Amino acid sequence: MKTFLQYFFLLFLNITTITICGKTIPSVHSRCIKDQQLSLLHLKKSLIFNGDSYDSYPTKVISWNSSTDCCSWLGVACSTDGRVVRLDLSGESISGGIDNSSSLFNLQHLQSLNLASNMFGYGSHIPSAIGKLTNLRYLNLSYNGYSGQVIPIEISRLARLVILDISNMYGNGDPILESPNLSRLLLNLTELTELYLDGVSIPAHGTHWSIAISSSLPNLSVLSLSSCNLAGPIDQSLAKLHSLSVIRLDHNYLISGPIPGFFANFSNLREFNWGGNNISGPVPLFFSNFSKLTSLNLVDCELRGTFPKQIFQIPTLQTLDLEANGELHGSLPEFPNNGSLRSLDLSLTNFSGLMPDSIGNLKMLSTINLWRCSFTGSIPKSLANLTQLVYLDLSSNMFNGPISSIHWEKLSNMVYLRLKDNLLEGSIPSSLFSLPLLPETVLSDNQFSGKLSEFPNVSSYLVTIDLSFNNLEGQLPVSIFNFRGLESLCLSSNNFSAFPFNGPQQLKNLTYIDLSYNSLLSLYNGTDSSYSSFPQLSLLNLASNKLRTIPNFLRNQSALFSLDLSENRIEGKIPRWIWNFKDLYDLNLSCNSLGTLEAPFFYPDVHELDLHSNQLQGKLPIFLPNAFYLDYSQNNFSSIIPTDIGDFLTFHTSFLSFSSNNLHGYIPVSICNGGFGVLDLSNNSLSGMIPQCLSAKAGLGVLNLRRNNLTGTISNFEFPKFCELDTLNLGENQIKGQFPKSLANCTGLQVLNLGKNHLVDTFPCLLKNISTLRVLVLQSNKFYGRIECPKTHGTWPMLQIINLAHNNFNGEIPRRSLTTWRSMMASEGDSQAKVKFLEFSHPAGRDGVGFSFEDGITVTSKGSQMDLLKILSIFTLIDFSCNNFSGLIPKEIGEFKSLYVLNLSRNAFTGEIPSSFGNMRVLESLDLSQNKLGGQIPPQLANLTFLSFLNLSYNQLVGRIPTSTQFSTFPKDSFTGNKGLWGPPLTVDNKTGLSPPAALNGSLPNSGHRGINWDLISVEIGFTFGFGVSVGSLVLCKRWNKWYYIAMYKMVLKIFPQLEERIGIHRRHVHINQRCRH
Repeated sequence: MKTFLQYFFLLFLNITTITICGKTIPSVHSRCIKDQQLSLLHLKKSLIFNGDSYDSYPTKVISWNSSTDCCSWLGVACSTDGRVVRLDLSGESISGGIDNSSSLFNLQHLQSLNLASNMFGYGSHIPSAIGKLTNLRYLNLSYNGYSGQVIPIEISRLARLVILDISNMYGNGDPILESPNLSRLLLNLTELTELYLDGVSIPAHGTHWSIAISSSLPNLSVLSLSSCNLAGPIDQSLAKLHSLSVIRLDHNYLISGPIPGFFANFSNLREFNWGGNNISGPVPLFFSNFSKLTSLNLVDCELRGTFPKQIFQIPTLQTLDLEANGELHGSLPEFPNNGSLRSLDLSLTNFSGLMPDSIGNLKMLSTINLWRCSFTGSIPKSLANLTQLVYLDLSSNMFNGPISSIHWEKLSNMVYLRLKDNLLEGSIPSSLFSLPLLPETVLSDNQFSGKLSEFPNVSSYLVTIDLSFNNLEGQLPVSIFNFRGLESLCLSSNNFSAFPFNGPQQLKNLTYIDLSYNSLLSLYNGTDSSYSSFPQLSLLNLASNKLRTIPNFLRNQSALFSLDLSENRIEGKIPRWIWNFKDLYDLNLSCNSLGTLEAPFFYPDVHELDLHSNQLQGKLPIFLPNAFYLDYSQNNFSSIIPTDIGDFLTFHTSFLSFSSNNLHGYIPVSICNGGFGVLDLSNNSLSGMIPQCLSAKAGLGVLNLRRNNLTGTISNFEFPKFCELDTLNLGENQIKGQFPKSLANCTGLQVLNLGKNHLVDTFPCLLKNISTLRVLVLQSNKFYGRIECPKTHGTWPMLQIINLAHNNFNGEIPRRSLTTWRSMMASEGDSQAKVKFLEFSHPAGRDGVGFSFEDGITVTSKGSQMDLLKILSIFTLIDFSCNNFSGLIPKEIGEFKSLYVLNLSRNAFTGEIPSSFGNMRVLESLDLSQNKLGGQIPPQLANLTFLSFLNLSYNQLVGRIPTSTQFSTFPKDSFTGNKGLWGPPLTVDNKTGLSPPAALNGSLPNSGHRGINWDLISVEIGFTFGFGVSVGSLVLCKRWNKWYYIAMYKMVLKIFPQLEERIGIHRRHVHINQRCRH
């Protein structure tokens, strides 16, 4: 940004006289000297112009010719004696640069030279001959794409320069000012008042560049050094520049720490830009003393503390930008009448409180950006007084109350309006849809309710309406189709009951409709011929609308790109005409009751097909040659996987799921033709060996073959050197052999499940070097030996689930290893702050398509097995049961403050129960039964208030059972088999004292022959039934699930806004344009 002085300077060079630093030179009443004309014509001939430029072309030089007076040429001005004193070739699309032999340097009387904004290109240099133009007062070489050591020392000869601009922001390699250095360049430029070196790399220590400027440029008023790689600290010598009025030192990331206190002495300061530098402290109060300040930019400076309200009160302040300072607090003051403020940006800060009614006093205000702050209260009616307002973003705050009383129609200059993600309520005023320049009305994620009124006045400029995630109801007014320019209509997640499908035929530009998650039971009658005039859509989302059939009007659509009819009640066949859409990219028919696919199949260009959770049966329909995402899971397909499936898979096939069907037979080798990120064939009846080519796929992220009848060995699997596996789940098969050693190449592995197979090996110590491991399941195999790995030094800082149950491991549990499981040691607050589901995510590419796969396993908790369809990142479990571990239980386990389930039962542990177990405050299930533990039950266990399952039976415990409310809830079976143990609920106290322990008859019962305690079972059934009803409703009822998730998500983010970067809505399935396009 150039200063007013600079533009004033250029303006005067374009009128009848030339005024340069106090000297006035007439410019039009003389004819140019012949040699001056020849030099200019030779210059024109030597220039090369960029013929590929679409937005710029030469407009000045092209008009020069020898038949006219050169003093009248565009871009040229002369003195009274006919000598060229000004040359302006800015923005002429000149490429290739200007070399030292150019006739330009024959114009020795030039006082102003402007070559800015051309396209000299990478590798071009500033010619050293520039030093010949010693009369120059103004030199502008900015934005020409210079790079490397391009600034010649000869510029230092231009001792009369007043303004020097060599800024470079083209991003193709910064020019470097190193040889000569800054000191040598500026040494003779003592008359300079404005210096612009933005984007020029200046590798100098803060003391050096500060002294170089202050010692050579005593009259400097404008210092613009943005993005110069400057280092701090800033030297005190800059305090000598008393005339400084503009300071731009933004985006110099090596300058950190507080703004120097001596800056308070720059009493003439008008503009200050420090954006992108790390202040890590409060905003200095001295800014409020700058009576001439017009612009203050402190964007992304890691500001802290409270912003001084006095700065808002500076009468000359026009621009205040504090964006992206998340730890900066503050509130808005009462604004005086007729304030000068024109732009206010507090987005991504922690400003809070009310928006004062006095904001209506800022009549010049054109921009208000309060996105993602913490403002509360209502939006003041006085906002309508801001008739110059162009940009208004109040989204992602906690504004509440109605907005219907605001006279929005007065804001006729508005081009950007965002009120989404607040707590606004009441009706939506129709005036918001009549603003003549507003292209988008975005009011989503609020609490607006009631019916939409008819729109008496509509804007032809409106292209997007987004009212999603509100409580609007009734029928959509027909007048909404009077918006003839409408392209996108997003009404998702409301309670609309009817949509006038005979209306949109008027909207020829309408391409996007999202009506998902409403109650459009009566959407259409299925046969109306008027649907032939329905506009040609590119995206239609009718998910979760109680539809019972596929809308018939879709037959006439020819431009559909994405169609979502998921989570409805559609039955019967998938019609073959649905494959006729030549541009269809994404089709989602999941979560319906569809039974068959109508043959014959075509070969459409569909890339994402989601048919999961239907009742489809028969053979697998493999007919999509370009499938990127294919999900047939949770259906009733009962066939083999076609041997030629590889003919329909390509390197771009990233997601393939046939999970939870009735498939049988072998896994064909041709399946390896896919370039999978995710391959899920789990929960079928597949048999035979796993194709070795699957283990060799470098890009495979998830391989899930769990719960089949697969056989053979995986010992010789060769996982590639740069293995990208995130999840390997081969559990519950018939696999034999040893642990595959090449799995050590999968250094990003998070989930490994080999449980319930027939593997025979020692503990796989090679896994210790995989620091990303979160879930390890080896249960029910034939692993043996100790689990200590003395020769490895790796750690599992992220481990949250380890299940080694039902093997033949022995020896002691290594204490040193336990101390590295830091994820289990996190306090409750730390773990809750990171809550999410474990998943493999495929990021969206250029086509905007991405997906995620959520991991699931089976665990034993509270005495029962359960399937975890999704694994929360805060769920932690240790299960070492049914092995031959011995020795003392390590007290280090008690440091696992975020552990939920601990099962060490059926081993040979001795000694006492560690009292440190009382530290595991979130523990819900503890099973230490059938060991050889002695001593008393530590009273610290009474502190475990979340403990709902406890089994200490069949040990050698003695003494009284601790008395606490928590222990009184456990049944007798939790303590039986300990001869020296007594007290409720094992024995009953009497009036004369406490009864001695009852004699126990019989020996330790074998598993599978213990009696059933119906008291315990009834409690567990009751809990399970209640839990199942509540959780099942959230899991199976998609509308409840969505409402609950969104409500909890928004509530948590209002309390902890910083979590939004960590928590997202994680879906397993394809997400294409899930929200309305803005």
